[in-house]
Amino acid sequence: MGFIVSKVMDQNLKKQQEFMLHNARIQMERQILMQNEMRERQMAMQIAWSREFLKYFGSFFGLAAVGLTAGAIKRRKPGMFAPLVPLSFILAYQVDMAYGSFIHRMREEAESVMLAEADRLNLPHGPPTFESIEKARRAKSHLPPLSEK
Repeated sequence: MGFIVSKVMDQNLKKQQEFMLHNARIQMERQILMQNEMRERQMAMQIAWSREFLKYFGSFFGLAAVGLTAGAIKRRKPGMFAPLVPLSFILAYQVDMAYGSFIHRMREEAESVMLAEADRLNLPHGPPTFESIEKARRAKSHLPPLSEK
């Protein structure tokens, strides 16, 4: 009789463990999907910001180019074109960032760093642990440690 009860309890325990593992897996998949969606939204906001900034900077650059060209012709001083050189580099950078392949090149470079220079990505003192976070929490809030059972 005891053997049958033990066998049923073992089966129930195994089913419960499988159920918990399945739920943990689903929860992790949802977490990964949510984090990726948040990353995509942040990237979209960055691209949108670049495009909006480009509108304003492009207008400024156009006015500056017209004004400096008119001034250089009127005063016969070609040196007045000098500010257009750095401004044109900034404009080219913003165009590349807003509509060009800047993001693709940046992603490729990041992948290269992750593959070839992974040691540069290590955090000081390693990744955070439960113990280090708990120690900081206690120090900040002056609370007693959580009881360990």
